[in-house]
Amino acid sequence: MKIGIALPQFGDHARAELVAGFARDAEAAGFDSLWVGDRALAPVAPSDLYPGYTPDNPYPPGFKTVLDPLTVLTVAAAATSRVRLGTSTLNAPWYPPLLLARTLTSIDQVSNGRLDAGLGIGWMRDEHAAVNSDFSKRGARLDEILDILHGIWSEDVFGHEGGHWTIPRSYFGLHPVQRPGPPVLLGGVSAAAMRRIGSRADGWVGITLPPEARAGLWATARRAAEEAGRDPDALQQHIRHNPGPDASSEDIAAVLADVRDSGADGCFIDLHQCVPTPERALELGIKTLERVRSGR
Repeated sequence: MKIGIALPQFGDHARAELVAGFARDAEAAGFDSLWVGDRALAPVAPSDLYPGYTPDNPYPPGFKTVLDPLTVLTVAAAATSRVRLGTSTLNAPWYPPLLLARTLTSIDQVSNGRLDAGLGIGWMRDEHAAVNSDFSKRGARLDEILDILHGIWSEDVFGHEGGHWTIPRSYFGLHPVQRPGPPVLLGGVSAAAMRRIGSRADGWVGITLPPEARAGLWATARRAAEEAGRDPDALQQHIRHNPGPDASSEDIAAVLADVRDSGADGCFIDLHQCVPTPERALELGIKTLERVRSGR
């Protein structure tokens, strides 16, 4: 199983001057992948609560300070040569797909073909409203974005006319290094999300859940792949783990071992809510990596 770590991006970890060094050191330590997340707003009175949070504490405090995910990933791409670079997840309906395709293609070029494009639809209505995206149609917008990304990545001349965007037939001379495009991994834990993964995507960017729950969701994706005439065994699983405050390397390694034993292709740890600084995050991450690899 591939093991990754989130780049410093949120809250007190959001120190732009440390991103390149963190990425280089994580690669040198043996991590297989580096990841970023996506937030647009931290409303004073949010429309929706982050899963597991309360009205008095509606989302992680780190959401109040956020570095742009694609900028952070570009810096990491330029500072490394081996690790995969993933988004978990970009809230795709916020972005004009033409410009999203250009940016993702550029990152895949800069990294020499190391991008994993993890896309989601978001959970907070306030964020969608602020970027003029219809929250109620976010699933349909994602489907159309997937069509446009595929077209721009795979064709030299491409046009699109859909329910949300129109692109005149145009020349697209810049293509990703990875053909026909970077792997597209989709987030979500609903039945509809898992069916979309099975029928349209290369895999799932999931989260650590009870084994039975995750197995049931994955079975839904596999069935959808079979129904679409696709190979369910080709689907990838990359699972995100967000350890709580003061979790030890032993605690985190035990979770990663369970994920590995479940058959996932990769698991990455996001330590923003666990330790106060990027330096501590990298130190804890390396200890965890060593424990998992040694079987301790």
